[in-house]
Amino acid sequence: MATPLQYGDPPHLGPFVLLARLLTGPAGLVYLGQGPDGRAVSVALLTRGAALDPVARDRFVAAAREAERRGRRRGSRAALTVLAMDGGPAPWVAVPYAPGGAGAERFLEPVMVSGMLLGDRNGPDFVPYWLGDRDPALPAPGPPAPPPAATRRAVGLAAALLATLVTMMVVMAWLLLFRLESDPPPTRPLPPPVVVPTPPPTPASPRPGEQSPTPSQGGTERRTTLPGQDNDVGRDI
Repeated sequence: MATPLQYGDPPHLGPFVLLARLLTGPAGLVYLGQGPDGRAVSVALLTRGAALDPVARDRFVAAAREAERRGRRRGSRAALTVLAMDGGPAPWVAVPYAPGGAGAERFLEPVMVSGMLLGDRNGPDFVPYWLGDRDPALPAPGPPAPPPAATRRAVGLAAALLATLVTMMVVMAWLLLFRLESDPPPTRPLPPPVVVPTPPPTPASPRPGEQSPTPSQGGTERRTTLPGQDNDVGRDI
């Protein structure tokens, strides 16, 4: 019974797009896929634990290669025709999908070993250490895509922009240097003047025998009076 894909399932394996899960076994998972031509396929993929076991991985790859050799000898009459396979770190094999018929789960049977390899069975079945791992083995990511090649037009525009920026930088540097050379160095400012206030002048007192001028209407008359001189001399009686 097909079930939807779950988190961790690869979206595609090789040229096949995975659509649903058909079977989940102890050694691997079987998916329903679609080829580039629209053909339905059955794809078997080992679990992560089984893919890390070299012995289990070799059994799976050997069974897929044996079926591929038989299909080449018998042509299209073979029971399982291997359409594509990968024997790398995450091995998988794809065969045509037949509803209700044998599918890619046949290649998962040799991976599990039951009983004893030699002699009679005297103990329990062999249980691999990776039996509890049910996550699918994911192929290694491919190499990163090469960087996109720039067109001639893009290269020309980038070169023109770079040349414009360089020209602007040269012009700005030249203007800055020319301005520094033409501007005179700033002169040292003079110190501010210091004003010391002085007291106002004091009028001198008149000497003996001198008369201070007195204002009059007709003019200014200076009279000198000597000591012992009568001021009434020369006046009319």
